[in-house]
Amino acid sequence: MFSVIACIRDNHDFRLIFVAAFICLIGSLATMLLFARAQECRSHQRRYWIAAAAFASGVGIWATHFIAMLAYEGSLPISYALSPTVLSVIFAVLGSWLAIAVAFEWDNAFSFGLGGVLMALGIAAMHFTGMQAIEAMATLTYNLPRMVVSVLVGAGFAAMAFLAFRRVSGGRRILGGAFLLLLAICSLHFTAMSGVTLTPEQGMPAPVLSIDRSILAGIVMAAATGLILIALGAVFVDRHLTDLRGFANASLEGLLVLRDGRVIDANERFFAISGWSAQQVIGAAPEAFLMVDMDGQSDTAMPAETTLAGRDGKVIPVETVQRSITYRGHECSVLVVRDLTERRQAQQMIEHLAHHDILTDLPNRSLFDQRMRQALQMANRKHGDVAIFCLDLDRFKAINDVFGHAEGDRILCKVAGILQRTAEDGDTVARLGGDEFAIIQPLRSQPEAAARLVERILAEFALEMDTARDPTAVGVSLGIAIYPRDGASADQLYANADMALYRAKREGRGHACFFDADMDKAARTRRQLENDLRQAIPRQQLYLEYQPIYDVGSDGITGYEALLRWKHPERGMIAPETFIPIAEESGSIVPIGEWVLEEACREAASWHEPANVAVNLSPLQFMIPTLYDQIERILTKTGLDPQRLELEITEAALMRERMAVVATLQRLHRLGIRVVMDDFGTGFSSLSNLRAFPFDKIKVDRSFTGALEHDPAARSLVRAIIGLGHSLNMPVVTEGVETETQRRIVIEEGCAQLQGIFFGKPDVSPSSLRTSSGKVMAHA
Repeated sequence: MFSVIACIRDNHDFRLIFVAAFICLIGSLATMLLFARAQECRSHQRRYWIAAAAFASGVGIWATHFIAMLAYEGSLPISYALSPTVLSVIFAVLGSWLAIAVAFEWDNAFSFGLGGVLMALGIAAMHFTGMQAIEAMATLTYNLPRMVVSVLVGAGFAAMAFLAFRRVSGGRRILGGAFLLLLAICSLHFTAMSGVTLTPEQGMPAPVLSIDRSILAGIVMAAATGLILIALGAVFVDRHLTDLRGFANASLEGLLVLRDGRVIDANERFFAISGWSAQQVIGAAPEAFLMVDMDGQSDTAMPAETTLAGRDGKVIPVETVQRSITYRGHECSVLVVRDLTERRQAQQMIEHLAHHDILTDLPNRSLFDQRMRQALQMANRKHGDVAIFCLDLDRFKAINDVFGHAEGDRILCKVAGILQRTAEDGDTVARLGGDEFAIIQPLRSQPEAAARLVERILAEFALEMDTARDPTAVGVSLGIAIYPRDGASADQLYANADMALYRAKREGRGHACFFDADMDKAARTRRQLENDLRQAIPRQQLYLEYQPIYDVGSDGITGYEALLRWKHPERGMIAPETFIPIAEESGSIVPIGEWVLEEACREAASWHEPANVAVNLSPLQFMIPTLYDQIERILTKTGLDPQRLELEITEAALMRERMAVVATLQRLHRLGIRVVMDDFGTGFSSLSNLRAFPFDKIKVDRSFTGALEHDPAARSLVRAIIGLGHSLNMPVVTEGVETETQRRIVIEEGCAQLQGIFFGKPDVSPSSLRTSSGKVMAHA
């Protein structure tokens, strides 16, 4: 260390040493600035900044060395050989480039440390090559240990400079890295110089081609000036010109700058879209990869959609528009290229979602209607047939309610898979909503092809949906209509297929039904009755009849059951078993039920004797949340005592929303209204229903009463029901008593109350059913 200091003190001009240190500092700062810019750039741009940084670093190192050599004051005149001097510059630049390139290759602490070591080796190569350029009447000798130490010291500082640049943030990494690089260059130079000895020697030949010290001084000063200009130029480019290119590269559209029909520049987005490289694009005509008519393009032209040929052979949909600009001092055109791939994919996805079911990915109702019309048009041209299938899943609603919607969705997807497997090529399987599916079977021999498809579907359901083992398994019912025999239009054909499906479900589910003309006639009649029934109340076509209820204990009439009747102006009297199911399915039973209840209460309130009135309630009426309020309002309006009102319900009312129905019945019971279990014995859970709610009466269904005279089993059932009523302390009413034998049998079995035409026809008014003595008059 002392020898190095002595060397600097005794053999060097301090003024030039400070100049060398200043030049070294400027070169180190320029190197770090360009180093930082290279780190910010992407890989394909980084190589240019690495080259600039290597040039600035190499020139700075070389200038520092030779200014320091000019500061060396030996006893002998010194000049420098041209070739080694030039070679030293090359070594300095190449060593710097290798060091920086290695540092950025892996971009980690090891690569940066290794880059610093390589930088020191480049400095050493430049130094010793420059020393070999010395031309003097002397012999140059080196102290090898001192040379090794100089390289190691320089490598340590250079590695620290590179690592500091990587780890420190902000402006400190520029200043810290530059200062450590300054130490690496200067420490290596002066440590190595302390180990150099010039021994005068007479008779050595004079240099043939050498550089005088004054000329070298001018060259070094020019190099230093150039170095400063490079640093300033790098800052300018970084702040201005590269910002403009970065602005162009940030565009989401590809940009091609054209002059004389050739591409002279392009941005990164165009290379990313096309896959072409800059070398392949620059200088080429745009028609080489764009399907565009440049003559037809103008500044006022609207964007035009075309295609771009990608490097991998892929055709890319793009949109182009042309504008005029001044670029590099020339009038040029810029062609804006916008990638439409994502837009096209989004449009395709939107179109797909608009025409397909989200859950099963089957065609939805919109696409089904479109394909059905296309199939009918094709069949009309080719005089062929088309079969339309309507499918509905059996038990699906119950499974969805019990196991949840997630399980229901799984079942729907499984059904969609079954239908797709069983359908043939060209068939359309669609999901229309809920558990409704449909199939279009075009241009096949019908009805044979439809029958074969039905067999495959039912067989696949039997295999995949085993209801005996899988509680989530569902069945399927199918209705089929065939064009042109079953309908001339798509709407009519689908309506007839749906009508056939309705019959299939009514006939037991789990099978298929083809449409026929009688079905259409029955459906039209049903629809007409449904429409007429909606207007029956305002048109005063509905009325009530009252059937007496005979009490065995008092031997008299204790109440009446209100029975609804409909007198159609054209069809005459329509049986309740015909129009009541229609009213329940269409929903008109709700207003009709309210009208019946109000009319019965108003009539009962006008009777001279306080006989009870019984009114039947449909299960659908219990779906009304305000049923209790409705009944309470009617009782208040008519003035009928709630204890005189009996509401007859069937077990079907307790099958849906059981808890809510029982809660409503309990409120009605607390109001004083009596609740009667109607048609007892015909349901599936009579005993559990009797436990769920304390009914006031049980009514034996008329089907048992009609078989009493010839069926011992029916008599046993009636006896059991009456016995059950006695054990539960509930009066039992037997309906449908029509003969003296039936009356005698049920009285012998202990029945409390009887009802039937034996005691009075429903068309007889309540006041005419009693004699002056109050005894019952039998009617034939």
